[in-house]
Amino acid sequence: DWSLKDFDIGRPLGKGHFGKVYLARVRKPGAESFVLVLKCLAKDEVASKGVQTQVRREIEVMQQLRHPNIIRLYGWFHDSQRIYLMLEYAAGQGELFKHLRKAGRFSESRSARYISQVSDGLAYLHTKNIIHRDIKPENLLLGMQGEVKVGDFGWSVYAPSEDSQRTIAGTLSYVAPEMILGQAYGRAVDIWALGVLTYELVCGAEPFGADNPRTRICRCELSFPDFVSINARSFMHKLLCLTPNERLPLDRIRDEEWIVESVR
Repeated sequence: DWSLKDFDIGRPLGKGHFGKVYLARVRKPGAESFVLVLKCLAKDEVASKGVQTQVRREIEVMQQLRHPNIIRLYGWFHDSQRIYLMLEYAAGQGELFKHLRKAGRFSESRSARYISQVSDGLAYLHTKNIIHRDIKPENLLLGMQGEVKVGDFGWSVYAPSEDSQRTIAGTLSYVAPEMILGQAYGRAVDIWALGVLTYELVCGAEPFGADNPRTRICRCELSFPDFVSINARSFMHKLLCLTPNERLPLDRIRDEEWIVESVR
């Protein structure tokens, strides 16, 4: 029932791989007027790059999600040229990535607050048998109160059976060793990515670097700057385990000493 004429299109918020993102206001008769984000995907680009499955998956996954730490999809529609996703507006604070690049790195207390919230969002996804597979600062948005909201579900997958996936997905510096090695994997790849995210927020750099990252990931070669606390190092080691079933379960993250002490 939706079309482009049902919106007042505002300023552009950014450009993605297959289109642009705009701020918009609903002005459809009989519908509540509110501000949202309109993600516009060009059909010819989606087809030429062969990502129809990713777009379809993103829509199917997001339609069923309702969580304070996950961007909500209100609906979608299309015309002859584009596919439009109606997404929750994260109050204008933008990507976590931009804040991190500006600051260089975050304090441990700020990092722990973000990690705790991302872990809550991931735990919710896992209860619905969904693996995100692309957790990174660029895919995290900050809401009105500074809360983290997980977005971009293009690489997500519905996986009711554990260790049923073999497709390499996501961003190389964040992928788990079992994915690189071509082994069957499951939800634990999101826990590994959470460990990489923790390192990047606290240290201001990726843990496995840009030179030969595949080898370093598969060996879990970790080194920490001197300013990183003992509790933070311990926390990251619990997430970045080579053996998937040894990684810290998401439902225990809030009870970890580093999280408790940092967010107090």
